[in-house]
Amino acid sequence: MQPRQIRQQVRQARRQLSGEQQHQAAQAVMAKFMMLPDVINAEHIALYLSFDGELDTRPVIAACWQAEKSVYLPVIHPFSRGHLLFLHYSPSTAMCINRYGIAEPVLDIRTLIPSSKLDVITTPLVAFDSSGQRLGMGGGYYDRTLGLCAPDAVAVGLAHDCQHWSELPTEQWDIPLPHILTPSQHWHCSASLPPT
Repeated sequence: MQPRQIRQQVRQARRQLSGEQQHQAAQAVMAKFMMLPDVINAEHIALYLSFDGELDTRPVIAACWQAEKSVYLPVIHPFSRGHLLFLHYSPSTAMCINRYGIAEPVLDIRTLIPSSKLDVITTPLVAFDSSGQRLGMGGGYYDRTLGLCAPDAVAVGLAHDCQHWSELPTEQWDIPLPHILTPSQHWHCSASLPPT
């Protein structure tokens, strides 16, 4: 199946989740996320605001604030096509809507963190498979971002269980995510371990 067809099928399944299912899924993933040793030891964590049926990241963001972590959100780079910037995010951050209809912080260079300074970066995804491969929306934003992060930065995918796919088409440059969290499982993909 082509990536476009996979995206269509998974996004449709994701949108059919009820409000209660979304709420329970978000709470379950938040609990798993906050127990990751890499998150416990992290100071700077990049998250994102959910869109189009994605797993609700608001509980994760709130838990990070409560744990006194610095939270950053992606902003589409105004000059460098296909790239993201990360800006500090707090309850009082001024927001705007980007070209994709997603809320992002108003660009303020004073709140910018270089990607290389992030300890943990969470990635949205449309689908993932058991080897840790992710299928995004096709813009390549996060593929480029992960290439700019420090070698010891940890990438974590957040998803619903219905986003798991048996095997995704891959390119030679695709890098699997070391962790993918769903409500029911924690996929340790970098070590090729079975899900727990």
